[in-house]
Amino acid sequence: MERTFVMIKPDAVSRGLSGSIINRFEQRNIKIVAMKMMILSESFAAIHYAEHVGKSFYDELISFITSGPVLAMVLESPNVISIARAMMGKTNSADAAPGTIRGDYSMSNQQNIIHGSDSFESAQREISHFFKNEEIVGC
Repeated sequence: MERTFVMIKPDAVSRGLSGSIINRFEQRNIKIVAMKMMILSESFAAIHYAEHVGKSFYDELISFITSGPVLAMVLESPNVISIARAMMGKTNSADAAPGTIRGDYSMSNQQNIIHGSDSFESAQREISHFFKNEEIVGC
């Protein structure tokens, strides 16, 4: 069984899309083993987005992700990393196919509704950054 980290971003939370997004994962028989709503501090967000330090969009990214509540989740199923990534669609909403989460809901490249781990290593790092083991069902 594989686990991944997914975060519903402030734009989706403020638009009331969290339930619809969660429903898509549940309809694919993906189990939610941890979930919490939180407002990220700048220092917490900086750790999460450390690979983007120095890029032109970094400050805007930190400002956006700390602008309101996010819904952090750990999802579990076989091949969940690749399945969740496919369900989310391309990062740039202009390139995201209809039927994907970003293709259906996103309206910009920066405010693109959802984040998901892109590899097993990223999933492990992000899960441990957002959740303690005792917060995850089955740990």
